[in-house]
Amino acid sequence: MSRKLLAILAATAVIGTSVAAVTFGGPSGDSAETDKAVSSIIPTVSEVSSGLTFADDPVTDQDETPAFSYSNVADVAEAVMPSIVAITNKSVQEVNNYFFRRSFQYEATSAGSGIIVGSNDTELLICTNNHVVEDASELSVTFIDEQSYTANVKGTDPDNDLAVVSVNLEDISEDTMDQIRIARTGDSDDMRVGEQVVAIGNALGYGQSVTTGIISAKNRSIEAAADSYGTNVTTYEDLIQTDAAINFGNSGGALLNMNGEVIGINSAKASQSGVEGMGYSIPIAKAMPILEDLMNRQTRVRLAEDEIGYIGINGQSVSRDATMLYGIPQGIYVTYVEEDSPAAQAGLEEGDIITEFDGEQVTSMRDLQYMMQYYAAGETIDVKISSASNNYEDDTLSITLGSRSSVQ
Repeated sequence: MSRKLLAILAATAVIGTSVAAVTFGGPSGDSAETDKAVSSIIPTVSEVSSGLTFADDPVTDQDETPAFSYSNVADVAEAVMPSIVAITNKSVQEVNNYFFRRSFQYEATSAGSGIIVGSNDTELLICTNNHVVEDASELSVTFIDEQSYTANVKGTDPDNDLAVVSVNLEDISEDTMDQIRIARTGDSDDMRVGEQVVAIGNALGYGQSVTTGIISAKNRSIEAAADSYGTNVTTYEDLIQTDAAINFGNSGGALLNMNGEVIGINSAKASQSGVEGMGYSIPIAKAMPILEDLMNRQTRVRLAEDEIGYIGINGQSVSRDATMLYGIPQGIYVTYVEEDSPAAQAGLEEGDIITEFDGEQVTSMRDLQYMMQYYAAGETIDVKISSASNNYEDDTLSITLGSRSSVQ
């Protein structure tokens, strides 16, 4: 199947007087944690430590097939709306002004959507798109009762544009807990082209809204550029195409079958002039194992400036063109290693390419600098590298982060 480069708008609303597109990609700074019991996307009610029930709740076991199908969209929306949240992301953006030969920073506020997928002993867990939460300096979640709570990024997968955020259960009021539900998941693989679907999300940042349509196609591939110049193109594969309206702010929201089950996570729409009704969702069958991994990672919070660790390197991104031409991996090409720095002591050298930091993919110094805000001096972190000296085979170094104050 041939694949054209589509102009894809990430369906996130920029709150203000206008609506604009945002970019895909960018990891967060969370690490793996396996000793915390997490209710998965497909738990039974008895397994959910918070006492939450499932949306619609006609059965208690997700392994059972619901013996019903809603007769209309209104019933689907009523059953599932308690499982959908609005996400607000405040971030600091940097814009290069070539006329003045300098860059400017400004605070941007954008809105997307999320789906309540589970809980553990201390957190409510919500899935969304990576591009909804990337670069967040402040993150909040608004539930069906219009109450908002501070959230943290628990884990991200930029390659698949997926993320999980958490809200502390102790912060959520009893009244809110009584009104929210865990979403049910369906079998996206069994869905047929032409079947009716329902999309729910925070369109334009105005609050939850409902649209409906059909599955137009399955196993679609799209390519999205990180900016208007067409650089850092990322390919997303095996997507569900739908004509249910997916607008700015719908990113991270649910695509549902007529049983009220989540069969996709809404992510993007085609934005070419004259194109209508081409939205794309990540199938839940593809997303589920990724989300379950992210749900089990350690939740990290942003540290105070004097607590943040440092590595001691400079670097630059390996471009997609360089990857294609020379067969080198994407990541951060290390251009300088500070003498006696944590990086130098761990054996990192100029010319090495950092591909992962604490299990998270990194492709730029901007990615790494963002992640470092969540890692304290004294922590030992595994860093995956490749270098020409070993034919770009993966190697792992353990770096004990230093204190910023010691180099000031």
